[in-house]
Amino acid sequence: MPAMPAITDRFRLAVAQLNPTVGDVAGNLERARKARAEAAEAGADLILFTELFLAGYPPEDLVLKPAFVAACMAAVETFAKETADGGPGVVIGCPLSTEAGLFNAVAVLDGGAVVTWRSKVDLPNYGEFDEKRVFQAGEMPGPVNFRGLRLGIPVCEDIWGDLGICETLAESGAELLIVPNGSPFYRGKLDVRHQMVLRQVIETDLPMVYANQLGGQDELVFDGASFAFNADRSLAFQYPQFQAGVFVCDWVKGAAGWQAAGGTVAEIPDDDAAVWQACVLGLGDYVNKNGFKSVILGLSGGIDSAVCAAMAVDALGAERVHTVMLPYRYTAETSLEDAAACAKTLGIRYDIVPIAEPVEGFLSALAPMFAGSGAGITEENLQSRTRGTILMAISNKFGAMVVTTGNKSEMSVGYATLYGDMNGGFNPIKDLYKTEVFRLARWRNQNHRAALRGPEGAVVPERIITKPPSAELRADQKDEDSLPPYDTLDAILRHLVEADGGVDDLVAEGFDRDTVAHIEKLLYIAEYKRRQSAPGVKVTRKNFGRDRRYPITNRFREG
Repeated sequence: MPAMPAITDRFRLAVAQLNPTVGDVAGNLERARKARAEAAEAGADLILFTELFLAGYPPEDLVLKPAFVAACMAAVETFAKETADGGPGVVIGCPLSTEAGLFNAVAVLDGGAVVTWRSKVDLPNYGEFDEKRVFQAGEMPGPVNFRGLRLGIPVCEDIWGDLGICETLAESGAELLIVPNGSPFYRGKLDVRHQMVLRQVIETDLPMVYANQLGGQDELVFDGASFAFNADRSLAFQYPQFQAGVFVCDWVKGAAGWQAAGGTVAEIPDDDAAVWQACVLGLGDYVNKNGFKSVILGLSGGIDSAVCAAMAVDALGAERVHTVMLPYRYTAETSLEDAAACAKTLGIRYDIVPIAEPVEGFLSALAPMFAGSGAGITEENLQSRTRGTILMAISNKFGAMVVTTGNKSEMSVGYATLYGDMNGGFNPIKDLYKTEVFRLARWRNQNHRAALRGPEGAVVPERIITKPPSAELRADQKDEDSLPPYDTLDAILRHLVEADGGVDDLVAEGFDRDTVAHIEKLLYIAEYKRRQSAPGVKVTRKNFGRDRRYPITNRFREG
């Protein structure tokens, strides 16, 4: 084919903010094809995909399987041939295997061939990332000559660390920095990204385009929200959060270098709106990408199950959500009324399966062994385990995944029953403290977004929000019989979990030492339960599982 015209003073870039699936190489390639066709129709010169797009991100140890890497690299070769049509060039993420090792890389495709590769230099090894386990660090990169335009292509972490990668690219003649990213969401993360990019813009005097992945992958949620800053530190464009799309932006070269010629600045949701949408996206993608047709959950009349039901409807639609009330002698009449009202408002199937007969059957079978001992937590937990067994049986019978509904406050201190209320395949509120669950219920009752499939208006009955929380496993039980008030508990837990803070610091802030020491002890000894809990959406800087990895066997106590 004839050589493409050189880019001199105008450049049209398409940013593919899409939702790949880990391991679905053929599907991801087809998504890339469709995006490139859309970019071609818009007259783009180049389309930028996100980090490891063809593999899906993060692929974890899947990249240690040679057949998987070979399939990804074959997809690159196939896609490269398609660029012989004279349409947009392509920058796309893919694992690269060479004699030197395995790399987290991007391929530059144009004119029917793979023009070059660039490999990630700075491999993250903290929090949810452990890329040093599977990848080799790439060499310090130089700019890529794309139709006469010198592009710097650092990959994600390459702009976060202190290795001077962006400065090296600038010194080597790069005119514009374009960055493929797989940056997971947590509350306030977009501001952190903006500040990081601005730092690099200031240090290099170059504009930077930040393309970010969208979608849920196990515990992680990627929120998109791709953006760019001009060299003068002005925001060139801001694309939507939690919305897929191929977004096109124009760049013009003047005396001061490349500058965006206008651009969309989308409204970014506030924190509670973003967290709700992250939980919904994470749940929906987990269900859909793993092939479940529907979900089922126990609807107790309490706040946690009501919020999870609302999130499930927002993610999947009412027709794919089935709820079951599982009452026992301690279930209040108001709980039955509230659960029914919640289900009706959401428009979901609601069944009642009383558990008295199976619970009494267990107690009868165990009576000879338990003779002479008083009733207590064992009998309470039998109720929870009976409920868990029934939900799993319904799941097994009809193929609906069980949504489990424990919040981060409960999971922190072990206020949950193994093989009971912890049963389930996924938990959308696992990383939300109890006070946040209440606040998000109020947010959802007052707000709606176009992407949410549930009804507008109040979806969580007001009485569920205002009544004192209770597991209803004994007469007149309240959560505060066993735990401090949630305002106090959550403040202590944020310090101990999110900040890795100490007991003395909390005491200095005015908290009671015995209370803090007790919560610290519960936090440590509940580790064995958390290791057996379902995965759930990460929305804080430090969730249980990927970010906070404590030993189960652990005798350290500061308090």
